[in-house]
Amino acid sequence: MPSDEREMLYKDINVDEVIEMALSDHTAFQQIEHLYGLKEDQVKQLMRKHLKRGSYQAWRRRVRQFSDRRQHYK
Repeated sequence: MPSDEREMLYKDINVDEVIEMALSDHTAFQQIEHLYGLKEDQVKQLMRKHLKRGSYQAWRRRVRQFSDRRQHYK
């Protein structure tokens, strides 16, 4: 997706709220998609853009570990 399209997509949403939901262990990607229309890959792109590299990597690692242990996690 070109940069301009991404900017327009994120323009209409509260990025801070999406990030807070994505960082929460109690919010699934499906809930974010229902509220904001962002698919899992789009949430990952948003997180990569707005978090520091180490914070993003720690978040992805945590999501992967939880999803390995729980069938219905993010």
